[in-house]
This record gives sequence, C-alpha cells and structure tokens, in this order.
Amino acid sequence: MDLIKKPTTGMKDITPQEMELRNYVMNEIRKTYSSFGFTQIETPAVEHIENLCSKQGGENEKLIFKILKRGEKLNLADAKEENDLVDSGLRYDLTVPLCRFYANNAANLPKPFKALQMGNVWRADRPQKGRFRQFMQCDIDILGEASNLAEIELVLATTTLLGRVGFKGFKVHINDRRILKAMASYSGFAESDYDNVFIQLDKMDKIGLDGVCECLTEDGFSVDAIAKYRALFEEFNKQDDKLSFLKETLGEYIEGNAADNLKEIFSAVEASMAADCEIVFDPTLVRGMSYYTGTIFEIEMKELNCSVAGGGRYDKMIGKFTGQDTPACGFSIGFERIITIMMEQGVKAPGSTEKTAFLVEKGVDGERLGEIIAKAQALRAEGKTVLVARMNKNKKFQKEQLEADGYTQFEDFYREALKN
Repeated sequence: MDLIKKPTTGMKDITPQEMELRNYVMNEIRKTYSSFGFTQIETPAVEHIENLCSKQGGENEKLIFKILKRGEKLNLADAKEENDLVDSGLRYDLTVPLCRFYANNAANLPKPFKALQMGNVWRADRPQKGRFRQFMQCDIDILGEASNLAEIELVLATTTLLGRVGFKGFKVHINDRRILKAMASYSGFAESDYDNVFIQLDKMDKIGLDGVCECLTEDGFSVDAIAKYRALFEEFNKQDDKLSFLKETLGEYIEGNAADNLKEIFSAVEASMAADCEIVFDPTLVRGMSYYTGTIFEIEMKELNCSVAGGGRYDKMIGKFTGQDTPACGFSIGFERIITIMMEQGVKAPGSTEKTAFLVEKGVDGERLGEIIAKAQALRAEGKTVLVARMNKNKKFQKEQLEADGYTQFEDFYREALKN
C-alpha cells in the first residue's frame, strides 16, 4: 500500500510562517479576553456520543466524526445500527463540552463564570475557503449571568480583540430570537412553521425580500401571511428608530423585554466600543443553532463577505445536564477565517525578535565551531533568535528561503583557509 503525503481531505498542514501568525493571534486572544476577566479552560477533544447527539447542535450533529467502541465492547456480530458500534465522537464545537464541563464542576467555579476556550473541533463538512474539517475555535462564554451585561461584555471583548489584531470597518449584527418569533407570529405563520420560515429569511442578504417571499410561496405558506411579512419588513426599512417601530408594532407578540433589552445593549456598546466597527440591529439574522433562546449576534467582514464570528444566549442548554436551567451566553470567533484573511493580506506577527542566521561552511569544526556556537548563545541570552546551520552549496537560495522565514541578519563562517 502506497503512503500518501497530502493531508486528509479538509485538513491541512501548517507552515512555520502561518504558525507564527497563529501563535501571535492566540496570544492576543488570551491577553485581550483575560483583561475582561475570562479564564481559560480546556475540555477533551472526544465527547460522549449521547452529548453530541442530544439535538442541541443543529445540522452539526450530521457531521460528527464518530469513534468505534474498543476491545470487547465492539461487538460487530450483534450490532443492528451504527450507534451500536460507537460510544464517543470528536467534538463539533466547544459549547456542548463547556456545558458538560460546567455541570460537572459548577460547585468549584465562580458565579458568574467567564470561560475562554481555544481548541480544535471536527466536522465532516464540505471544505471551502476558510472552512476545514479540522479547525480551531476560540470561544468566550459567560455562565450564570441572566442580565444583558453578559451580551455587552461579550460584544466589547470580541470587537476589542479584532481591533487589536488589525481589523476595522467590520459590522456587528445583533438580533433576538424572540423578535424573530414575534414577527412571524404577527404575520400569521403557525409556530410549528417558524423554523422553515427562518430558513428562508436567512437568505435575505443573498436573494433579497422578493426572493424570500418567493421561496415562502413555493413552500406553500399562506398568501396573506407572506404579504403581511413583506409589508412588515418594507415598513421597517423606512424607519429611523427601527427597534422602537418593532416594539410598538409587534406589541404583545414580543416575549418579555426583548426590544428594550437590545436597546440597552446598543447604548452600552456604542458608548464604550474601542474598535473601529459598526453595530447594527438586523431582524433577518437567524443563527441556525437550535439552542439559542434570546439575543444572537454575528460579525461580518467585507474581506470574506461572510460572518467571522457568531454567538448568542442559550439559557436552556446547561439544564439538559443538570435539570436546572442556567443563564448562558457565548461568542465564538472564526479563527481559521481570520487567519485566512491575514495570510492573504501578508500580515506578519508584530513584535517578533530579530532573527539572525549563522551559516557555517562544511569543514569548520572543533574549537572554531565552539566559538561560533558560543557567540550564538550570547546573542540568544540577549533575547535574539539565532539559527546555526551548515552552509549549502547554493548559499543564495538558502538565504532567500531564510529571508522568507523572517531572517534579516546573516553572518557567514568559512574554514580558516578560506577566511578573508
């Protein structure tokens, strides 16, 4: 059997240049989020299959890399279906593991608990630009905070982080699932049809209002409900104070204080946001995960024309583990998409130490080689990066490769007989 040198489909090798940039961004993530009071945790890459298939992960549950039982537990003869053969799987996100972690450790954690997680997740998805089957996720979550202080802190922390690594001009879209439901109910759609309505609404940015209404018609929904839905969006787009318009129009259809809650979030964030970005109310924002219960948000970057971060409130999820609901809200950045943009823009990790290469001709050894290495050690003690390597025959090409790797200083060492 021939060995294959390329990585598995949807996964990739990471070069030293990209790794340097990734490490820089991860360090900025740690510094920025820790300044907001988040503390880092780590959960296993492998989760119980019952947790991964608990109907909380939406479409992601169809993309699980499942793991076979081992040893005597793997009984192929008696297996009737796939689930008889598996007992665990690779995590598809960090939220389900976080909820299990919190349920298991809540007694020893502060309340509210502000968690930072960074780690690889796996989805058997169709690979595309900026999307892989193995990819890094970076999540911040606040557990145990029922007020909108959680949303405010999450939006401020995430936008601050993106600003610190050089992004500007991006948009933060915010909505509330309760407003989505209120708009559908007001228009006359049945509650059992909400998910199907939202699937079409989620296409608004690509096909426009006409396209959404056409799709709803093709799905067989009431003509009157579609007309009222259209009229609601058309009138909404004419308003200056859009949230006040929805609050007044939808009235009792809105559950709780969703509109006022969003107004408070906008007011607090706009007054203290450090990054160069825009925060907008977007009633077409859906977020497909079934576990969201309230506020939802996404960050859109023009460089990729898609979202690079998303999250929301999921107050019912931890209760699946504990039997008691716990307020929870989180924001995840698309680490791989951000790195893709930065690599395409030629961004270099700032603050790197000066990199020097000592190229030693073959034949230089003994006492002189010791002197060269001692000189390198002295520079390393000063905090500099020094590579000691044998000189190649094609020294010009060797230096070009090292320059591409960030080396700016070179010193050549020849045999004594050839030394000038």
